[in-house]
Amino acid sequence: MEKEVKKIVIIGPESTGKSMLCEKLASHFNTLWVPEYAREYLITNGNNYTIEDLQKIAKGQIENEEKKLEQLINTKQESNLLFVDTDLYVMKVWSEYVFNCCDNSILNGIVNRNYDLYLLCEPDIPWVKDELREYPDLKTREQLYHYYKDAMLNQSCNWKNINGNYETRLQQAIEAITPLL
Repeated sequence: MEKEVKKIVIIGPESTGKSMLCEKLASHFNTLWVPEYAREYLITNGNNYTIEDLQKIAKGQIENEEKKLEQLINTKQESNLLFVDTDLYVMKVWSEYVFNCCDNSILNGIVNRNYDLYLLCEPDIPWVKDELREYPDLKTREQLYHYYKDAMLNQSCNWKNINGNYETRLQQAIEAITPLL
């Protein structure tokens, strides 16, 4: 019998600790996590991207998620949790913020993919510069956070707001995930 995997997505504006949180949660629960494909894509192809690139990134994110899901199902790991660093809601917000539109393939993907919990990271930790990040100012990061929050309020999946320092974020996330076990 195939094990039922619970998928938890970590979303939010850039530099809110999503990747670090995914990695720490996967370690805590002894399971796998799906890194954000956009980083890999932009490092390889450059950060002068188009809306067509966002469609490719969305496709790559889903493919990587499916590979990790299959890997988790086929391993002897006891955990049935999979952590996903960003999903198609991130692609939707990114598309709409940068290009004022969103491709239907991304919107259809949102409707057709199911997750058990979203963890929405607030931009209340210091922004950390790297070669891919675009929005160092707090006002923009807060605006993007509200786009994500609106998306969470208007969908049917459970979600939890995550804030505070890194340790507090981890504890809040563990508390939100524990009822899924």
